[in-house]
Amino acid sequence: MQIQTPDWVKHAVFYQIFPDRFAKSQTLRKRLHHHDRWEDWHELPTLQGYKGGDLWGVIEKLDYIQDLGINAIYFTPIFQSASNHRYHTHDYYQVDPMLGGNAAFQEFLDESHRRDIKVVLDGVFNHSSRGFFFFHDVLENGPHSPWVDWFKVHDWPVNAYNGEYPANYEGWDGNRALPVFNHDNPEVREYIMEIAEYWIKLGVDGWRLDVPFEIKTPGFWQEFRDRVKAVNPEAYIVGEVWGDSREWLDGTQFDGVMNYLFTGPTIAFVAGDRVDLDQVQGRDYKPFPPLFAAEYAEKIQALLALYDWQIQLTQLNLLASHDTARLLSIAGSDRPSVELATLVLLTFPGAPSIYYGDEVGLPGALDPDSRRGFPSEADWDYKIFECHRQLIALRHAHPALRTGDYKVLHAEGTVYIFARSLGDDNLVIAVNAGTTPAKLTLTQSDLKPQSKLLYGSADLQWVDQHLELHLPERSGCVLG
Repeated sequence: MQIQTPDWVKHAVFYQIFPDRFAKSQTLRKRLHHHDRWEDWHELPTLQGYKGGDLWGVIEKLDYIQDLGINAIYFTPIFQSASNHRYHTHDYYQVDPMLGGNAAFQEFLDESHRRDIKVVLDGVFNHSSRGFFFFHDVLENGPHSPWVDWFKVHDWPVNAYNGEYPANYEGWDGNRALPVFNHDNPEVREYIMEIAEYWIKLGVDGWRLDVPFEIKTPGFWQEFRDRVKAVNPEAYIVGEVWGDSREWLDGTQFDGVMNYLFTGPTIAFVAGDRVDLDQVQGRDYKPFPPLFAAEYAEKIQALLALYDWQIQLTQLNLLASHDTARLLSIAGSDRPSVELATLVLLTFPGAPSIYYGDEVGLPGALDPDSRRGFPSEADWDYKIFECHRQLIALRHAHPALRTGDYKVLHAEGTVYIFARSLGDDNLVIAVNAGTTPAKLTLTQSDLKPQSKLLYGSADLQWVDQHLELHLPERSGCVLG
């Protein structure tokens, strides 16, 4: 079977937005009269507090997003919910009123599409919340509810709020706030398929699927793909699977996954022993122990061999997300680690995803700290920002960085060099993760004639048919 994935994703640079924390519109604050209830925007976030970010605020920031070079936005959940992260879905057809409701989302979608920015939503289809109407009916009417078979009820009475008693129903990860759907029930299955179709018909460009590996019903994700692609063959379906994802990346289910198999080794290589183990131990990805270049090359080659090339080109590559600590904090506040990881991210096959604020050096330990309000411009790290801006522009300018092949040229000690090639577009990316300068020789066959420095800091000297490359410590460059 020839695997087909959406072409636009291969040319996308994603920006992940946690809606409560990215931007707050003054207009909406006045309309809802909630401004005295919000947490202070610049104070550290709490698990349950709201900061009042909304979709009108995101619309106001679209100039910033577009100028950065972003052409796709991935939102964490936006549907009505009783949590600041909105993974506890109350109503799959209503955008949360605190975000501006369906009207704000429609305006956002129209304005984004006018700028050729794609929009991907987060679908939480394994479980709902105890405030979801169908489950609430079960709470009110017990075994008499017509919706009993929509959930996994084991006994009566169900106890949704009193932790002194057994829940008597299945909650995701043992959390009684998140009743798990019974996906074997055809009514549940159809309900979820219709939600997926509804938002794609409205114009949304894809779905990021929360914990899709929890849904074991045979054929579920195959039908999901068929139904979504029937509405829009170019819709993007990306799953939150942290490890080996071959089970879902066979061409009949997802177009890609959140590529944590790229994240972990990349951070372990560029940050090395700077990684703050308190921020990563016990996590589902492993940015530790430190890797030398040869070990990193081995892991990357294995990753690139794992899936079909068309899938590789639509993986969602990331360095941090709302589920991890922020990159700067993982790397012990070391700016070169952030810059080197960003260089590798923006030159790797697949769609890079930048977690809002990482591009300006926003720190943050594990949840809830990793979900801070987007910082004031006075608090930006402009060197990190400029690194992102330049590398995103370079990726857009060179087809080889998006769909070209990937070849490791050198992986010894702390120096890793690879090439991306597509037709006449040939680029070489070199990374020195070490604390001493490195001197290397590259042959003419690895490079375009008289290659120039396109990004970064390095000294180049052509000697006969060889290039002498001098890389400063903790630095990287792009040649082309």
